[in-house]
Amino acid sequence: MWADKLVSAILERGYSNAWPEKFKAGFEAIFGGDGGRYPDSAKRHVTLRGPAPSEDKEGIVPFAALIHPSNPSTGPYGGTSLAVFPGDDAPCLISLVVGTSGLAPDEEILGRPGHARKAAAVCAWLNSGQRKLVAWSKHDPTRLDQRIPSEVADEFGNYSRAIGKYGHVLYAIYEPGSDKNQTLGALTAFLDLMFAERGIGPLTRFEADAHEIRTRWFHYLMPQVSNDAVAELLNERHYVILQGPPGTGKTHMARKLISTEYHDRGRTIQFHANTTYENFVGGLAPRTSSDSLGFQFAPHKGFLTQAAEQARASSGKYLLHIDEINRADLSKVLGEAIYLLEPDDLERRLIDLPYEFEPPTGNRLSLPDNLHILGTMNTSDRSLAIVDIAIRRRFAFTKLWPQISVVESEGCDLMKEAFQRLLSIFVDHATEDAMNLVPGHSYFLESNVQKARKRLETTLKPLLEDYLEQGYVSSFAEAVRSYLQWIDSQ
Repeated sequence: MWADKLVSAILERGYSNAWPEKFKAGFEAIFGGDGGRYPDSAKRHVTLRGPAPSEDKEGIVPFAALIHPSNPSTGPYGGTSLAVFPGDDAPCLISLVVGTSGLAPDEEILGRPGHARKAAAVCAWLNSGQRKLVAWSKHDPTRLDQRIPSEVADEFGNYSRAIGKYGHVLYAIYEPGSDKNQTLGALTAFLDLMFAERGIGPLTRFEADAHEIRTRWFHYLMPQVSNDAVAELLNERHYVILQGPPGTGKTHMARKLISTEYHDRGRTIQFHANTTYENFVGGLAPRTSSDSLGFQFAPHKGFLTQAAEQARASSGKYLLHIDEINRADLSKVLGEAIYLLEPDDLERRLIDLPYEFEPPTGNRLSLPDNLHILGTMNTSDRSLAIVDIAIRRRFAFTKLWPQISVVESEGCDLMKEAFQRLLSIFVDHATEDAMNLVPGHSYFLESNVQKARKRLETTLKPLLEDYLEQGYVSSFAEAVRSYLQWIDSQ
């Protein structure tokens, strides 16, 4: 097994004088076609670094690390590295570290938003189901002025010496437990990530394993949200906002929920910039009459009031789907009706309405328990947004991300490649705000190659050109422009 020696050394508790030699043997075993995971050529991209086999000197914290080969053979080093630190009667801490002399020669890797994004996803995967913090990642590895927060340091008390000295440069850490396979998975994910950032992949026989591990942690970078998960959230909280980039299937999911989970008990409405309180809750509206003017104003129920009545008359759950909910000023549209959106209140809430509406509503409005509200919002639309804290507190939020599996099952080879290329650009280069713009899988769902070319040209390309024109992707505009040239070449 390629990692047997290295995992064995990592799981040793505490430090011994034989510790450095064990790690040297463990790291050497990961290279080469006779049993290693990475090709011999990968050795040119890393150098093994470790202190002398003694921990008696004051201030010395033993470690072993794979560092950039351009660094000097002794003394401080720079760039990103994979390092392991012995614990206090505990297995070794596995970590990604910035050398204490700075970002160079890896400033391009460390400064790329995607590197921190991937490290965070790996740590989220390792923490899943553990019921305690076994992994942690720094939001921005380049911030060498920021130390590991004290609350986090306390969680990793077995490594107080390493964190005390290197807490400002550690940016992804994992504490091994009793599960040897999980330690192997963490070590593999960290190593694969470090080498991938240097353009190095594992040997052919390990490609499937690398893909499987990457798929596992990538799930935490772009989590998949199922219809059942949203339905469960609606049952628990009643009022939910489903948000995400364009083309991720938010509206499709809402409509499907109405037809399946709610058995067609529900309706879809759409908000826009001119949606008002009168439209949503109710107000005066003209109606024909027999007087000389031909019409008169009378109270007219809005969408929410109608939905409340329809839900009460329903034999089961009822869903009001508000599409593009962020395109209206929701605070003004809701008015005093915001008081009703409190699913945790055990007492029935009522508000007085400004007009006397036709029965059964009258002049008071309440929302029945079987009325659920699902808002869908496009995170790429920056015209209006829900920012009111009072509103955010009343809705549960969940996000839909583009899903690779959907394109893999329904797209032709051209669409699969187009999706993977664009997704890689956004994952690697997009800021947090720009990640909300990544085009979803629906742009790539075409099985016919000829139609796929036309679809890319007429739907995806204009969207990306608009992003460029609006300055939404300015930090990686050249990568997007190159992608547009690739579309033109197909």
